[in-house]
Amino acid sequence: MSIFPRISLKPEVHDHLKNVFLNKELLAAVGHKDAERRFQRLLVCLSHPPKYTCVRASTHLAPLEEIRHKLAEELKQQQMCGSSTEEVSVKILPHPRIPDVLLLPVIGPRPVSQLSSEVVVGAQCGSAVLRGAHVFAPGIVATPKFMKSGDVVSVFSDLEGKCTRGANNFQGNRVFLGNGVAEMDRSSIFGPNEPARGIGIRMAEPLYQSPSFDGVLPSLAFLQNLPSVVVGHVLGPRPGERVLDMCAAPGGKTCHIAALMGDQGEVVALDRIRNKIERIRQNAQMLHLYSIKAYCFNSTQAVSSNPSQETEGPPFLPESFDRVLLDAPCSGLGQRPNMANTWSLKEICSYQPLQRKLFHAAVKLLKRGGVLVYSTCTVTLAENEEQVAWALDTFPCLTLQPQEPHVGAEGMLGAGLSPEQLRLLQRFSPELIWDQTETDGSAETPSTPPCKANGDTIGFFIAKFLKN
Repeated sequence: MSIFPRISLKPEVHDHLKNVFLNKELLAAVGHKDAERRFQRLLVCLSHPPKYTCVRASTHLAPLEEIRHKLAEELKQQQMCGSSTEEVSVKILPHPRIPDVLLLPVIGPRPVSQLSSEVVVGAQCGSAVLRGAHVFAPGIVATPKFMKSGDVVSVFSDLEGKCTRGANNFQGNRVFLGNGVAEMDRSSIFGPNEPARGIGIRMAEPLYQSPSFDGVLPSLAFLQNLPSVVVGHVLGPRPGERVLDMCAAPGGKTCHIAALMGDQGEVVALDRIRNKIERIRQNAQMLHLYSIKAYCFNSTQAVSSNPSQETEGPPFLPESFDRVLLDAPCSGLGQRPNMANTWSLKEICSYQPLQRKLFHAAVKLLKRGGVLVYSTCTVTLAENEEQVAWALDTFPCLTLQPQEPHVGAEGMLGAGLSPEQLRLLQRFSPELIWDQTETDGSAETPSTPPCKANGDTIGFFIAKFLKN
């Protein structure tokens, strides 16, 4: 059900995106009315959370059914200890085609009454709340003047970032997220000392009911969007191989690759930002994965021109890897929920050149006969299908390959690719099934697999190449 306004974009970005989804190829195939309807549905669904929470189970450590049982017990315990007075049965469903995925239907939007006492949070914090998180203190920007721990408050998200931190109230562009109980006094949140940490508001009546995974089975249950899990399976790493994850932070896909290899072989993770590398190492340690080697390095410069190089880390000699994952930096326009994007058109269009530099390095580092997977979490043609067309033209050694599993839609028209090539691509397009996801998901049972979860995801794109 659509309860939030369409995602707010700068007019130039809105018009650019509209031109993408009403391109000549698409108009010729489906007509103006259907293309326009698809674009409008995209704008609406981007501001709403997906209907399922996806958990990647650490099946390298325990069987899926054991993890499912432990997760059910943990979430039941969480509910008993929580501040909510209502008892909600949490369903945990195995994905019918992906052996290490558990799905939890999100219940919502629910009828929740707004209160007179109001707390305002930043847009990023608000998005996390819509996906099951409590409100952490750094995300709070405004509270009632005399708010004390234990007060019951309504929580709103500041869509445009215009609320002044420390304000008593805010009447700007905002949306209601649900009700919660304050865990801190106002003075603790906005005090003169060190910034407050920890949970500031514990959500008791969220508009969208989804369990909080804070501290829940950290080594066995890893929150990850479904398409991000699919990427690891499409890459298909095997025990004993050497695999490169070029833009690895925060390390979810890196760890998945190592798990799929049974932690046998070598997974090299690169990222430009040093503190993100530490996060990758922490995740690997938490998941008991020891085949991962993480380095702070710019992947555009990861190819060595020195044939006598003996160092273990980057840069690497050409044709050093059996498989390469290029989960490229992108405009991120597929992320959900996202009610407002403040980027300029220049920023949105700035990623294509960087992605191509990374592509050049990826192809050089890949062995002949090796597999390259390219992915993004955006919806533009320029960063997805156009990059595939460019790569096939630039690197004659690359051919598109079938993907397994293929649970998303095929590629989108508009980049001059053939129907056969589009069928080999995988584009997760939540707008295609938005009109069919108006129920709260509560009708799903283990005997009726939750196939809607394949469509109601973040916007995402995957292409798989073989280097001949």
